[in-house]
Amino acid sequence: MNEQEKIYKTLNNTGAADIAIGIIVLVTGVASGILMIISGAKLLRRKRSVMI
Repeated sequence: MNEQEKIYKTLNNTGAADIAIGIIVLVTGVASGILMIISGAKLLRRKRSVMI
C-alpha cells in the first residue's frame, strides 16, 4: 500500500465518521427541540392555575 492509498483510506474513514456524528447531532437537536415544545405547552396549559 503506497502513501496515496493510505491518505485515501484515512480521508474516507474520516468522512464517514463525520457524517455519522452529524446525523447523531441532528437527531439529538430535533429530539431536544420537540421536548422543549412539549414542556412549553405544558407550562402554558398550567398557567391559568398559577396565582401570582
